[in-house]
Amino acid sequence: MGTLQHFIKQTLTIMDEQFNTHIDGLNVPSRLKQSMLYSLEAGGKRIRPLLLLATYQAFDSELEKVFSTATALELIHTYSLIHDDLPAMDDDDYRRGKLTNHKAFDEATAILAGDALLTHSFYLVTNDNHLTDKEKVKIISLLSETSGPKGMVAGQILDIDAENKTINVDQLEKIHVLKTGELIKFAVKAGAILGGATEGQIKDLELFAYHLGLLFQIQDDILDVIGEDEKLGKAAGSDEDQNKSTYPKLLGLENAIALRNKHALTAKELLNRTEANTALLEEIVDYFNQRDH
Repeated sequence: MGTLQHFIKQTLTIMDEQFNTHIDGLNVPSRLKQSMLYSLEAGGKRIRPLLLLATYQAFDSELEKVFSTATALELIHTYSLIHDDLPAMDDDDYRRGKLTNHKAFDEATAILAGDALLTHSFYLVTNDNHLTDKEKVKIISLLSETSGPKGMVAGQILDIDAENKTINVDQLEKIHVLKTGELIKFAVKAGAILGGATEGQIKDLELFAYHLGLLFQIQDDILDVIGEDEKLGKAAGSDEDQNKSTYPKLLGLENAIALRNKHALTAKELLNRTEANTALLEEIVDYFNQRDH
């Protein structure tokens, strides 16, 4: 997986540079900036920017065109984590092995930092000189749809409603397709659109993102059962402690692993159908499938 590891390292470097340019350089109240940067720099895997850049690279090599869009996506993902950790939601004390934002600062600051990251993401896209006006409108429309009340936010409230309740696998899938899968879909679809993919290729890649998102979440659930606390950056078994429905809980661990592998196989078949340069995306499927944190 040398090629992928090099691309991951490249993506991490790109994102750090983008945060330095677009966030650290902001003329805003110091505490707000510190809170924003605290969660952005908390050591995330940058999976969504990685996916966006890898999808774009399947069609075009000039990655600079999608740097701001990838940054905007990571800002929105980070805002969602800050709010997700709040006492009114999951009430988590640690994220990625560090104190959650509201514990490191306070609840009001954490809420405002999340708000700032969300709104600034759209500013980045609208002021991106690498995109045409038509591309900006397309990306903003897709980003607001996938992160808003029809996408990630809908998934979050369905997840909250499902706590301490018995739900079935179809209901669980709907939650995760929205809460986690929508931003993964944005990453792949935005990369394809900006890379110049055909309508047919975009459709296949959107389906690919659907299966990849479920694969990612099922592996998350599996790691909550068999993962190591140190690698996860939080206590394994936290989903069980919060009485959340998970794939291993509903299907059993072996069946959950089988379902994860089925989604991986389908995802690769859809990549092959595009006839694009998707070798890196295929490596990402294996990376998601085998990750231990």
